[in-house]
Amino acid sequence: MLLRGLTWLVLFQLLGTGLNVLVLHMIPGPIIGLVLLFVFLLVRGEVGAPINEAAMSLLRYLPLLLVPPAVGVMVYGRQLLADFWPLAGALVLSLVVSFLFAGWLMQTLIDRQRRHKEDA
Repeated sequence: MLLRGLTWLVLFQLLGTGLNVLVLHMIPGPIIGLVLLFVFLLVRGEVGAPINEAAMSLLRYLPLLLVPPAVGVMVYGRQLLADFWPLAGALVLSLVVSFLFAGWLMQTLIDRQRRHKEDA
């Protein structure tokens, strides 16, 4: 089961990489594959046991992805401090834009759900 789930995950990553090379050069291949997997799971209506088992086994190793950024902060600490204000400004601006977008999206989805319930 684990091998079948990992095969599905790698297949969608390869599809995304193929689309990246052929058509969508500006979006990374694994991101395209992730979106394709998401659409596949939405159409299917459920996450199968093989994909769930593979995802749960990979989730154990997620903290390892935080090691390279932590090392980067340790190694390039002086450069980060030298550019502190531009970095802080970019982070605050992206946070505000993300909050505004998330609020707008949530309100749109709430309104859509309300209209759907009124029509039914």
